[in-house]
Amino acid sequence: MKLLVRILITSALVLLISRFMKGVHVDNFVTALIVAVVLGLLNIFIKPILVILTLPVTVLTLGLFLLAINALIILLCDVIVGGFNVDTFWTALLFSVILSISQSIMYKILGHEN
Repeated sequence: MKLLVRILITSALVLLISRFMKGVHVDNFVTALIVAVVLGLLNIFIKPILVILTLPVTVLTLGLFLLAINALIILLCDVIVGGFNVDTFWTALLFSVILSISQSIMYKILGHEN
């Protein structure tokens, strides 16, 4: 149940952010739902591999390179999901930061913290 609520929150946030942010396009709520699921799967399976492979760069940049990894995950989701489009790397970077912050706020409000 907790996972379903998290997916629905992420879907709503993806759709909401895309409405206000230029450069991010989501066709409809079903597409946002698919984006939420794909982002979750990419964060589970691909992101840890990228973090390990780029560990020296991440340490050198004091962790700031993790933002670039998040943007790459968003761009990979763009390639996988039809109906979801992010124009540039910088848009993906900003989108990932806004999505992460808004997810944290929503999970805190609804009591679904880690």
